Amino acid sequence: MPPARPDLAAYAGALATRLPGPWTTTYSRNAAYADQLPTTAAVWDAGAVGYAASNYVLHHQAVLARGDGARLLLFERPLHPRQFMVGALEPEAHHDAFHGVTEPNGISVPADPARAAAQVARRLLPRYEDALRQVRHNTAHPPPRRPAPPVITGMVSIAWYPDGVVGAVTGARAATSALYGAGFQFHPYQRMFLLPASLGDREQIARIDMAAQHLARIGVGVTVRPAPAATPLTQPAPRPALPTAASAPGH
Repeated sequence: MPPARPDLAAYAGALATRLPGPWTTTYSRNAAYADQLPTTAAVWDAGAVGYAASNYVLHHQAVLARGDGARLLLFERPLHPRQFMVGALEPEAHHDAFHGVTEPNGISVPADPARAAAQVARRLLPRYEDALRQVRHNTAHPPPRRPAPPVITGMVSIAWYPDGVVGAVTGARAATSALYGAGFQFHPYQRMFLLPASLGDREQIARIDMAAQHLARIGVGVTVRPAPAATPLTQPAPRPALPTAASAPGH
């Protein structure tokens, strides 16, 4: 392992003292890539910081922590001497609490801790704190899920919701490629495949028909029905007529 630059721990301490609020620092070294995973797996970043933390060995790192649970990961920026990267770390929360929350994403900062602290305070902390508030709110008040149509073995069940979104669930593994091919996207929080209302009724019907034709060829039936009863997500709007059921040959 290449020798670690001796200034990261000192830099972390100098950065922490200049950030708003009390922060503590924990410095550690990583002999191998696996050693960093317990920390880097929690990097809350869909951009450059997340990429660097996932694709490079961080021979040493520092975690800055605040009493309210906020944590930042600090490490040397790969391939850029005298620069560092600072990224937010996810809070301890159920994965459902992150639904709809945008990653706060980290930043690259210069080797001067005073300039770095100013950039972190201005560019990173406001996004991070807003994301933390959203996660805490979702934990206390989980966002509603759409009531899913029934899962039927060997079938795809499609429902049209009052706000215009089309949802689909399936008990046939082979059906997923047909749904993706027709433009459905799987939403983990909703636990179903969805077509957005923004496509419009005509386009949605065309895509449902495309999926149904593909599914019929592989022997998977399709049912189309009104959405299960629940509190409407928006005011209901009249939907165009759809067949109540479409089945593959032999069903």
